Amino acid sequence: MLQVNDLEVRYGAIRAVRGVDISVAKGELVALLGANGAGKSSTLMCIAGAVKPAAGSVHLETVAIGGSSPERIVRSGLATVPENRDVFPDLTVAENLRLGAYIHRRDIQGNKQNLERLLDLFPRLAERAHQAAGTLSGGEQQMLVIARALMARPSVLLLDEPSLGLAPAIVERIYEMIATLKTTGLTMLLVEQSMSTALSVADRAYVMRLGKIEFTGTAAEIRSHTNLGAMYLGG
Repeated sequence: MLQVNDLEVRYGAIRAVRGVDISVAKGELVALLGANGAGKSSTLMCIAGAVKPAAGSVHLETVAIGGSSPERIVRSGLATVPENRDVFPDLTVAENLRLGAYIHRRDIQGNKQNLERLLDLFPRLAERAHQAAGTLSGGEQQMLVIARALMARPSVLLLDEPSLGLAPAIVERIYEMIATLKTTGLTMLLVEQSMSTALSVADRAYVMRLGKIEFTGTAAEIRSHTNLGAMYLGG
């Protein structure tokens, strides 16, 4: 479903991502792990079109999307949940969600059905549908940006550090929702620093260090390497 080959990302003279290969099969949830500064978010933002690749290729199914605009990439079927939980604070929850369906704006009935489905999936958002998004808690805003991305009806969802800055109980709730999304067959690439949290839902994982993939395997294989966290994740 998603194939990344020999990807390189540069910021001036700095090579933030160096020769990265990632594959995500249909229906898989794959984690991209690493300490802060490992190159995880640069990789994800390059896939999403927010950063241009210096080299390499990105394919969504058979479509080459590397270097394309973010809008074209969304239209191709890939949506991103950024790490900064960037909601439109003065708009209501429902209005934020409708903005996520912009590329399908002519499909009024389809958007209505998708909105109803997502409010069923995220009942906390349904309770706050007419509340300004800026008044939500951090956990509720994270739910909102995930649901807003899903309003684009993606075939692949990218999640960048969904646990960042949230209390452990809220992180657990967010990951319960991610696990529920997995049961729907949605294909996901998840960036996380927390190895144990990501592996609780992932099928496979890649571990990055200094811009390169250092280790890859199933969630069980990575869990079996007891020193992996200390070696590559700083824990």
